[in-house]
Amino acid sequence: MNLSDLSIKRPVFAAVVSLLLVVLGVMSFMRLTLRELPNIDPPIVSVEVNYPGASAAVVETPITQILEDGLAGIEGINTIQSQSRSGRSDVTIEFNLTRDIEAAANDVRDRVSRVMDRLPDEADPPEISKVEADADVIVWLNMRSTAMDTMELTDYADRYVVDRLSSLDGVARVQLGGGQRYAMRIWLDREAMAARGITTSDVENALRAQNVELPAGRIESLDRDFTLRVERGYREPAQFAQLPLRKGVDGYVVRLGDVAEVELGPEERRAYLRSNGVPNVGLGIVRTSTANALDVARAARAEAETIQKTLPEGTDIFVAYDSTTFIEASIERVYWTLAEAMALVFLVIWLFLGSLRAALIPAVTVPVCLV
Repeated sequence: MNLSDLSIKRPVFAAVVSLLLVVLGVMSFMRLTLRELPNIDPPIVSVEVNYPGASAAVVETPITQILEDGLAGIEGINTIQSQSRSGRSDVTIEFNLTRDIEAAANDVRDRVSRVMDRLPDEADPPEISKVEADADVIVWLNMRSTAMDTMELTDYADRYVVDRLSSLDGVARVQLGGGQRYAMRIWLDREAMAARGITTSDVENALRAQNVELPAGRIESLDRDFTLRVERGYREPAQFAQLPLRKGVDGYVVRLGDVAEVELGPEERRAYLRSNGVPNVGLGIVRTSTANALDVARAARAEAETIQKTLPEGTDIFVAYDSTTFIEASIERVYWTLAEAMALVFLVIWLFLGSLRAALIPAVTVPVCLV
């Protein structure tokens, strides 16, 4: 007995099997991962080193070239790309598709540790990360405010908004774009420094030595215990201005305010983001590699509406960019194509058989074939 005989003699069994196939097919379809591009992610490891105050030419020789020479002998490397910019060096290593990403990252960490002692002391420690090929922002949520400036808005977003968006299902991380973080900016006066014999290294060493908080032990009694600390942290510009640099010949203590102007300002003055000419702070949603892009975008938009209710007066959050619009339009077009295909199949069967009842029977098998 073949499948056709079984279906004719036991139609209820055939109908149940068909319905079961349809149900399983619909469940599998609902769990499919939607993405704009195919999931072909080569193993990529990046090494980032920050060297504040150094030009691109200075970064190239003592950092980028040393890292390239140290990483060149790793097994399975396909390409090595490096970029030297002002104050930063980026080295990206792409491995063969057969290379395990975890083993590749461990090899990179091992090679970087070998050349650590050859890097400048002023440079920050290298940061090694595994970069996914599709780790792009899918939704940008912008924040604007008429009551807060960019630094205040950045601080508010970093404290209260980023964590709420990061906790959404399918969100890998939230990138902060155009933010200006608080920093104490010290503008040195070269003429005042020359008159007092002060160098930039003297200022840097004084900041490293004075602007610290140290433990001072404990005080224990029969009823109460106290933990002590030496509070030497400077918080206000006026406190930084009183920081001692050195003692002169006449006994006068040269302070930072004598040779520099101290102010509270943005860490990076050239970082900005505007929307329709208005300063904004951007929150970029990056999804995980296995998450559904449409679900993540819908969750981000819904969470943005919830966050809007808790924002201070004069502050708004809105969707500035949504890359899932193309995916959603493509999926909608797929649904229309499926409906048109089913209608055309039914029409062709009806025209050839000449009977509506006879055409209806094979047309029922179309959903089963699709799923």
